[in-house]
Amino acid sequence: MAKKVSYRREFFDREYTAKEAYGRAWWFARKYKARIILGIICGMLTAGTLVPFFQIIQPTLSKVESRQAAPAAEASAAEAPGAGTSAEASAAPGGTAADKAGRKAKGLEKEYGKFKKWAAKFGVQMQDEDDALGMPLLLAIIIAVPLVALLRCLLVFLNHYCLAWAGMRTVRDIRCAMFKHVQAQSMQFHGRIDVGQLMSRCTSDPHQVQLVIQHVLQELAQAPFEIAVSVGFIIWSAVKNNMLPTLGIIVIGFPMFMVPVVFLSKRIRKWSKKALERFSVVGSRIHEILTCIKVIKAYHTEDIENEKYESANNQTLKATLRSLRWGLLVGPAVETVGIFLICGFVVWCFFTGVKLSMIIPMLAPLLLIYRPLKQLSKLQVQIEQGRAALARIWSIMDVDMELADDRSAKAKMSFDGKVVFENVSFRYDTAERDAVHCASFEMPRGSVVAVVGGTGSGKSTMGSLLARFFDPKSGRITMDGVDLRNIRIADLRRLVGSVQQETLLFNDTIEANIRYGSPGATHEDVVAAAKMANAHDFIMSQPEGYSRLVGEKGFALSGGERQRVAIARAILRNPPILILDEATSALDTVTERLVQDAIDNLMKDRTTFAIAHRLSTIRNADMILVMRDGEIVERGTHEELYAANGVYRKLCDMQHQT
Repeated sequence: MAKKVSYRREFFDREYTAKEAYGRAWWFARKYKARIILGIICGMLTAGTLVPFFQIIQPTLSKVESRQAAPAAEASAAEAPGAGTSAEASAAPGGTAADKAGRKAKGLEKEYGKFKKWAAKFGVQMQDEDDALGMPLLLAIIIAVPLVALLRCLLVFLNHYCLAWAGMRTVRDIRCAMFKHVQAQSMQFHGRIDVGQLMSRCTSDPHQVQLVIQHVLQELAQAPFEIAVSVGFIIWSAVKNNMLPTLGIIVIGFPMFMVPVVFLSKRIRKWSKKALERFSVVGSRIHEILTCIKVIKAYHTEDIENEKYESANNQTLKATLRSLRWGLLVGPAVETVGIFLICGFVVWCFFTGVKLSMIIPMLAPLLLIYRPLKQLSKLQVQIEQGRAALARIWSIMDVDMELADDRSAKAKMSFDGKVVFENVSFRYDTAERDAVHCASFEMPRGSVVAVVGGTGSGKSTMGSLLARFFDPKSGRITMDGVDLRNIRIADLRRLVGSVQQETLLFNDTIEANIRYGSPGATHEDVVAAAKMANAHDFIMSQPEGYSRLVGEKGFALSGGERQRVAIARAILRNPPILILDEATSALDTVTERLVQDAIDNLMKDRTTFAIAHRLSTIRNADMILVMRDGEIVERGTHEELYAANGVYRKLCDMQHQT
């Protein structure tokens, strides 16, 4: 049985109200408000195209009724005494209602006269044999309906395209803003975050937002207005036919459609969020497995990792299906409530004596209301899913662990004097004790200061403080008397370079990796730096030369080759201060010599802070700092410290014995 892989809630996660979540999304979308407004207007006008269809109903019913009533009226007039008197009366000014209807019909026929002649040329008979029935309806069918249908098609296209266009660009902006924000965070943040889950938040979650902007706005721009037009026509029909009590029943019953939506929305939001969280676990597992693939291969744990990955996928599937089930309940629930309401309405009509013929004009709008109402009920699912995704996005965007430039930060283009640590202390957020405690020393220009100590003694943290990956919790670090926090970060990065023990290269060419950080360097500059780093020969030994791809993290190169490419990169950058996390401890003797020669070339005329693993490489350092549990316990040259017979000598003797 595979072990359950649970989602680890990040330290910055929090909840956001719908107003907060979507209000901030609008801040990104507002630059595209012209397209959004155009899309919404087109959606509104789409609803307006329903009006001609509704207007066809009443004239058609009236025409049918008048034709059915005409023969009966003629028969009654012939049989009734004084028929002539009635005819004369009908000719009186104003006449009867029938006379008015007749004149209106004749006027309508005259209005369509030209069109009839035009249609006759093509053999189209616009009227029946008695020249009385069908022309208005037929004209509406062959002219008005197709034109309205084409207009509706165009409006729907513009509605969907404009909102999709705005949605895609909004999501692009959110992704870019997230990436920029994440990159700006300090190493404290990156040391605590799960990379796989962070990737999921930066890619999958914004896609949910795109669906909301694209689909939800499309329906919100169309469905409510279709409902409004239909309801408006129903109200007009009710007022016209003296059916205000019926209208009151409709107004009271209509909100009942939304009861299932309100009831289910909280559960939809809950499981949508869990589905997103568990999907991020899947991404985290993929990233971790691919990053540690060598260890997995070495220990033959593929089956174990497969079980863990399958377990993570199963949990994601369960949460997704739970969210899907609650979401799918919305539509049927709305339909069920609607059926109950309609049944209740029919019963009410029966007991109140409302005739079916009186509500026929309301049937078409009521039927058309069903589709947009059902769409609106489904939108609640997407809205809650979008809210869950936005909460995860804004949680990252609200993290403030950035080491930004201080307002008083000044430009500094050169290093002239010395770097001074003044009673510096630092503690990681998740640690119980200081990683560096009350460290004080000076590093004059051109000197080599080395720091040694056991694992966890604080060596690498000291280098990170000098590079200002972190800021001290207390004390300060100065360069030429200026606190590092008062130097512009861009200038500090130009003045301080580093070569780490774990060399990371980009999946690009060797030349691109050497030029990284020095975009203005020429090919000749790259070659010169590679020669100083003892890298030119192995680079040119392959047919691709400097165009050779190094692979993911540089895995196409050996450890020594990767180190020399990294050293060439630092040489090309040419920083006056160098942080050197010695990288020769894991290399064979020949490669170590090549790398050490490259390091010696790199250190020439530079101020070097060397984090030493092999003590033999720092014998000539101007000052050696010995650290234990975050504190500097000894300092001096190699000879002074060895003669003192303290911690440093014990470390030297242990390495000599091994």
